Amino acid sequence: MSPLVLNENEVEFTAIRAQGAGGQNVNKVSNAIHLRFDIAASTLPDQIKEKLLVMRDQRISSDGIIVIKAQKHRSLERNREDALVRLRELIASAAFVPTVRRPTKPSRSSQRKRIESKLKRGQVKLQRGRVDE
Repeated sequence: MSPLVLNENEVEFTAIRAQGAGGQNVNKVSNAIHLRFDIAASTLPDQIKEKLLVMRDQRISSDGIIVIKAQKHRSLERNREDALVRLRELIASAAFVPTVRRPTKPSRSSQRKRIESKLKRGQVKLQRGRVDE
């Protein structure tokens, strides 16, 4: 599968004020980012859209809009990049397809060796018994 390309024109960013301690800038600088991504209106493949809509993730609303809030960093640009990285990770987790496990059978020789080793171990344990004179 080819790597997914996220069209950044489909992503809406809103600058908001971050929560928590921030010193002098806390009430006047908007450093946090709200990222909004509409799954239905995106150019993602239909399979990934369906998987995203079925996912039980608190960041996905019932309307099919992903909302990510980034406020880890003090810089607006770094929070924007952090939000995009988290969006890409969420989409990649929906795009991941696990490889199908094919059950295998042990070979005849491995079965024979296993039984022989068990018999040998049993003989060793039998010889540990009480010695009669």
